[in-house]
Amino acid sequence: MPVIIERAPGPRDVVCGGFLGWDALAHLRRLGLDPARLGARPIRRLRLVAGTRVVEADLPGAAAGLSRRALDAALLQIAEAEGATVLRGRAARAVEGHRVRLDDGHEIEADSLFVATGKHELRGTVRDLGAHGVSVGLRATLVPTPKLEHALAATIELHLYDRGYAGLLVQEDGAVNLCLTVAQDRMAGGRAAFLAALMSEAPLLAERIGALPKGWEAIAGVPYGWRARTTKPGIYRVGDQVAVIASFAGDGIAVALASGAAAAQACLHGDGRGARAYQAGFARRAARPVKVAEALRHMAEHRAGRTAMMQLAKIGGLVGLAARLSRIG
Repeated sequence: MPVIIERAPGPRDVVCGGFLGWDALAHLRRLGLDPARLGARPIRRLRLVAGTRVVEADLPGAAAGLSRRALDAALLQIAEAEGATVLRGRAARAVEGHRVRLDDGHEIEADSLFVATGKHELRGTVRDLGAHGVSVGLRATLVPTPKLEHALAATIELHLYDRGYAGLLVQEDGAVNLCLTVAQDRMAGGRAAFLAALMSEAPLLAERIGALPKGWEAIAGVPYGWRARTTKPGIYRVGDQVAVIASFAGDGIAVALASGAAAAQACLHGDGRGARAYQAGFARRAARPVKVAEALRHMAEHRAGRTAMMQLAKIGGLVGLAARLSRIG
């Protein structure tokens, strides 16, 4: 019987997520989950902002805005309905072989383990990140004004700035999801100093946000561009534990869903010998979208690259092509 260890006792927001691309929506429907029934807001357009320059383009497929609070709760409900045991409010602290030690000292022995700890490390399964640079992710919820709600109707808005970018979209409850990412060394003076500098650097973003929110979720050490190429027998990495695609691409949820499905199929082959083949295969599958997303990220984070990106985005079809090339499929 599958056992899911879920550290949150109930629905909660997390730093990443909110945007569901067309590939993520297709994965969810195959699982029997229709995001529209959860109130997901349709997204059809992309707005790129760099300083005072603005470019808009149609997305190549239907997308949606849905909070992780709503999405994760729905997925756990499906898992329970299919017979999985969900241990809520429990945290995995370490892995030894195929044994998981929980925060209360209890241990669970399993034939196969699926490591789905997102960008967080778990003792015994720590990722080898090599020379990958790291970023910081921040998330807050904005109460929309009529002007902001109108501006973001059916639109995801990406603000580009030095060594980072921010995304705004409306989610199912009408609130605006604000996600920021920035190179870790830009946070050396603290979050307040960085946000103050950013409000000066990105005037339209400052206008959208208004008074800075007081409540933020944060995560450090995000290794964009990293992929897991190998694993131990019976250990399946999924989501950000298998590939960390740049948030700019908006494909993180699709990577999580695609890797989960591929890992489950490999595990069904039996005794765990499929884990290494799965890991190597998914690394190859993720190579192009991750590399394309990294190229876009590096362009967006530097002045000259942003200038070129904004010019190229005006050419019909190029935004759609970039979006398709950075999808996991």
